[in-house]
Amino acid sequence: MKMAAPMPVGAFLLSEVQEDSLYRDEGLCVLGIFGKSSLQPGSAKESLINTLADKHVFPLFGAEQDEETPDGGSLIRAYYNQESRVLYLLLTSVCDNRELLRACEALGAGISHAEAQEVWKGAERQQCLHLLYLFSLCHVLLLVHPTCSFDVTYDRLFRALDALRQKALPLLRAAIKDCPVSKEWKLNCRPCPPRLLFVFQLNGALKVSSGGAGMGTASAEAPGGNPEKPKKHSPRRRLQHALEDQIYRIFRKSRVLTNQSINCLFTVPANQAFVYVVPGPEEDPVGALLGQLRANCALRENESPGPMTGPLRYQQLRHSPRQPSFNVESSSLTSAGGGQLVDCTLKEFLWQHVELVLTKKGFDDSVGRNPQPSHFELPTYTKWAQVASRLYQVMLAGKEEDSAELALKVQGQLKVLEGFLDADAKFSESRCQKALPLAHSAYQSSLPHNYTTTVHKNQLAQALRVYSQHARGVAFQRCALQLHDDCYKFWSNGHQLCEERSLTDQHCMHKFHLLPKTGEKPEMDRNPPVLHHNSRGRSTSSCNCGRKQAPRDDPFDIKAANYDFYQLLEEKCCSKLEHTHFPVFQPSTPDPAPARNDPPGPPDTGGEAEGERLKDKEEAAGHTPGESTSLSLALSLGQSTDSLGPYGGGDGAGGQEKRPSLVDRQPSTVEYLPGMLHSGCPKGLLPTFSSWSLVKLGPAKAYNCHSGLDQPGFLPGSAFLLPWDIVIRCRAEEEVGQAEPLDAGPSSWPAPNKALPGKRGGAGGQARGRRRDDVARAFVGFEYEDGRGRRFMSSGPDKVVKVLGPGGPKEPAGRVLSSDMPLYIPSPAQGRGLKPHYAQLARLYIVVPDAPLEIILTPQVQPGPPPCPIFHPERAEIVLPPDGLWVLRFPYAYVTERGPCYPPKENQPLASYRALRGILRASTANPAPPPLQQQ
Repeated sequence: MKMAAPMPVGAFLLSEVQEDSLYRDEGLCVLGIFGKSSLQPGSAKESLINTLADKHVFPLFGAEQDEETPDGGSLIRAYYNQESRVLYLLLTSVCDNRELLRACEALGAGISHAEAQEVWKGAERQQCLHLLYLFSLCHVLLLVHPTCSFDVTYDRLFRALDALRQKALPLLRAAIKDCPVSKEWKLNCRPCPPRLLFVFQLNGALKVSSGGAGMGTASAEAPGGNPEKPKKHSPRRRLQHALEDQIYRIFRKSRVLTNQSINCLFTVPANQAFVYVVPGPEEDPVGALLGQLRANCALRENESPGPMTGPLRYQQLRHSPRQPSFNVESSSLTSAGGGQLVDCTLKEFLWQHVELVLTKKGFDDSVGRNPQPSHFELPTYTKWAQVASRLYQVMLAGKEEDSAELALKVQGQLKVLEGFLDADAKFSESRCQKALPLAHSAYQSSLPHNYTTTVHKNQLAQALRVYSQHARGVAFQRCALQLHDDCYKFWSNGHQLCEERSLTDQHCMHKFHLLPKTGEKPEMDRNPPVLHHNSRGRSTSSCNCGRKQAPRDDPFDIKAANYDFYQLLEEKCCSKLEHTHFPVFQPSTPDPAPARNDPPGPPDTGGEAEGERLKDKEEAAGHTPGESTSLSLALSLGQSTDSLGPYGGGDGAGGQEKRPSLVDRQPSTVEYLPGMLHSGCPKGLLPTFSSWSLVKLGPAKAYNCHSGLDQPGFLPGSAFLLPWDIVIRCRAEEEVGQAEPLDAGPSSWPAPNKALPGKRGGAGGQARGRRRDDVARAFVGFEYEDGRGRRFMSSGPDKVVKVLGPGGPKEPAGRVLSSDMPLYIPSPAQGRGLKPHYAQLARLYIVVPDAPLEIILTPQVQPGPPPCPIFHPERAEIVLPPDGLWVLRFPYAYVTERGPCYPPKENQPLASYRALRGILRASTANPAPPPLQQQ
């Protein structure tokens, strides 16, 4: 086909160009055009081709958007003018306003700054590849710039292109090794060192008057002010000479241009003009168009119709009077008045270089004493198209199977462009690298040698704040990740504190370590070391019975907290006392496993809705939660409800609970409970040890109400138990065997200054002679113990027992039995520090008198706000027989399957940590009670 319109170079190379027989064997000049365009609608580069070809090749107001071709399209459009034997290659990139607008629209989707930077750098790398493609195929290159000042960024761009060409040269040689071109072309991968020309456009900095011959100056006065002596050159020509000198000095200094042109990316002529300045638009555009029309329609008087030799169209263009339409002023073949030289037109400026190509003279642009001649070849269109197709597949398309590998290798060489093109990225990298040491110093400021994850995160946040104050650019995110990794490596390399917290919510003081296995000794020299946890916290605690105190380490394990410490003191104090053994897990296999249970929530988090639902359920059942649990445990242990005596069913409300199935009646011998027994545990599971202890110190007379308990650690006057008077009524014969529960309500103990029924002066005169048998006195004491071993009894939720004289305490036990007792209360012996010390409920003392009654013990503890579960012993209801001094030790720590229930903080209310009311109930005992498991 004949070229009628420009098309993408990929489609152009695939098309079949029908050359005229007159031009088929003649060579062609390849002219490449690239550069930047102004913000005006029309592109100067496209109008330039219209001017040089004397045809309306491109629209006046911008070219239409090219559709993507099947081979992927290209930023280069080709136009072949056979008459002038010139092939135009026009590069359109992001430096042009049309492509820049498209790129901005594509980036308007809200991507990050770093992602946008990658898009721009990708576009610049593709522009460099297309430029290298032009420099490998063109004889002459035109750099078009919208202003009349040289852009020094081209120096960096050309150095990057030269480095890329040297890296990709072996790959390009392999691509064109089979093309029918000369050896010099195959060796250098170009027909000749291309000559680079510059076209600038005036933007108002310099105006040329249109008067006279059209090339005069606005003011032709000499610097001395002599109007009779005009300048030899016009201001535009002087500007062109100044730009030539400036460009040549810049390229020589950066060694883009050297003496030997064969080694350069491009050349500039030594004795010809290579800079052209296009004047600004005419003030009278209608007159300018009419002048161009007259010039185009005029015929030369001396034109001869004789035969022409050489390229016909080229010879005709040399003598054509037509003037370009690229905003060029009209010129004349005669000199202006005053002897001023005439400015040439753009076509005359360009065609003096094209003539050297078409006449096969070539460019001799080497300078110096011993210049080396550069190679030159004028190919036909067929030869040139073969080379251009192979280079297109390797450099731009890369879809052919035989050239895909070379194309990947050429793309891999683009990394040499990073140092030249990514100046902003280099600045950002340098800036961020300078900010990293400042951020590292901020991270390590005021750091202990070992610290926890919380401290690490706080210091890292401070380091990132310092880093963000100094770091800028596209490398911000990557260097921020590097800062994060560096700080983590510093922390994990010998500075990481053990993250384990004790059951009292204190950190282990060792650095990151491993726990010793069974039978293994601790080793400090190993990496990581093998050590036991230690928080450096020590406290003083009493044994199970309370008669001996010993220091203890802050426990990290529930067994060490609630069992091991007390077992060590058993041999020294409590081993000979009577113990009540609670049922524990009895394995039937050599390798039992802990039960997997996922409670609905953590034990120490609040939930008012769950707490209200639990409270409503308790009220609907008519008994405390421990009673239903004790019933199910009794069934699971294979006992009947009758084995608990008449006190197991409480007040008969347990019938509302569904009777467990036969599967739940036997405890598991394969799975054990990993934590402590509480209201949320699955039924049929028992722990491997009991966290509770119940021992008998002796008979009831072992306690002296006048002197109190004889045990160490008690504050003065606080080792006294509270009296609890229990009414024992006479029974008729038909009532024998029935038991009436006597709780801590008003009906179970006499009010002050009130006569009991059946006593002397009371309403019932039949029992006046049995006054001594109507009331039995028991004693109850809730003991609290702080971390320093100081102990005291409590006479109410907010009161400490303090007896100053003989006779014991005057307050009855009704208040402590009818209300929830706090699990933690402030210690009355506070230290000098500002942090308050809490005393924890440690023991419950019960003196059961020698009388026909029994006391039922149902301890229930809620060590946190709802939905924290309620803890109770493995036997929820324990019957204490008459005549005994009993001590119930509460657990030191409370742990569920989800973790420990930590003691309260300073700002947490203590009312949520409590021992539930109803812990003791009294009943008359006519039948013999079931025997306790004692030793």
